Amino acid sequence: MAGAEAAEGRDRFGLGWRPELAAGILAHLDRIDVIEVIAEDYFEAGRADLRALRTLAAQVSMVLHGTSLGLASTVPVAPKRLDRLARLVEASDAEGWSEHLAFVRGGGIEIGHLAAPPRTEASIEGACRNIECATRIIGCAPLVENIATLVVPPASRLDEAEWTRRIVCGTGAGLLLDLHNLYANAVNFGDDPHTLLRRFPLEQVAAVHLAGGRWIDGPNGARRLLDDHLHDVPSAVFELLCELGCLAPQPLTVIIERDGRFPPIARLLEQLDLARTALAAGRTSVR
Repeated sequence: MAGAEAAEGRDRFGLGWRPELAAGILAHLDRIDVIEVIAEDYFEAGRADLRALRTLAAQVSMVLHGTSLGLASTVPVAPKRLDRLARLVEASDAEGWSEHLAFVRGGGIEIGHLAAPPRTEASIEGACRNIECATRIIGCAPLVENIATLVVPPASRLDEAEWTRRIVCGTGAGLLLDLHNLYANAVNFGDDPHTLLRRFPLEQVAAVHLAGGRWIDGPNGARRLLDDHLHDVPSAVFELLCELGCLAPQPLTVIIERDGRFPPIARLLEQLDLARTALAAGRTSVR
């Protein structure tokens, strides 16, 4: 994925592929550079659906995004899960794949969401082993994504930025930097988002996620920003994208994620234009 972007030498902008958005996306491929498909949606796909996916990949650049491997765990990812993803990467003609730095299961129990592991030496070592194993089996390295969390993982010895840097630099994997996740974690735990951004390994960023969320009530009357992918990208996240454009000169692929409360496609295309403007402004300020 990162190699394809570098070869093109330009920033790209796209949307997460969802059935509810399919008609709008297909009608506006002239304004969309890339789509991101949830890998798990096609693990059990039949031949007809896989043919349709390959046809889609022939019309617009396509990447796969995983949600269930649980790379950031001291427990090895089951080879059968990696084999299934490897087959899909090959069958779909996707140009690359990504996964979250999260754990999703333990002791044979599926916890049902992306959870942040304790940020320790052990979880760094486990994540590095899993990423290296996945790269061997699938045939190409993933981009790894930072996740949002409403609680600081218990027993953590490192902060999020340092923990992420150690994994990315230890494996050579590219970073899929979710700017809304970064923003939510910063405001929820009293950090400055722009200061936090500068502490991530920005030289390794190859792709960016943008999304929206909502404020919920937290303990003791405090509010928490929930990353729910049901709302427009807030202006504060576009400001982070602008700053990223200043700090990371390499070509970036920027994806807007929306998982529900789908607006008209025109609204999402407006958000894509805002992303283009924000990143271009950051690029211009450097020049």
